[in-house]
Amino acid sequence: MKAVFIVFNQANTERVEYMLDHEGVRGFSWWENVQGRGSNTGEPRKGTHTWPEMNSALIAIVPDEKVKPILKSVKNMDSINEEVGVKAFVWNIEEMI
Repeated sequence: MKAVFIVFNQANTERVEYMLDHEGVRGFSWWENVQGRGSNTGEPRKGTHTWPEMNSALIAIVPDEKVKPILKSVKNMDSINEEVGVKAFVWNIEEMI
């Protein structure tokens, strides 16, 4: 099992929801109004007058075989509009109850 953590500009919300459905990811936890800034060229997302955009984030625990298709979908989404931004991170799940 793997944890996939996806952070994305709220402008990508519908695309992310579609991607989860398309990849067969049923369970996830979602956070709205996530503040941050991309590590390379990303603009701040703070919900302020100066930086009005906001991010959302989600985490899904998925079988190993779903990781590559999810990452491919995230990469494709990001390539469509890199300024909007979406990133995914993956780590191992040692145990789950």
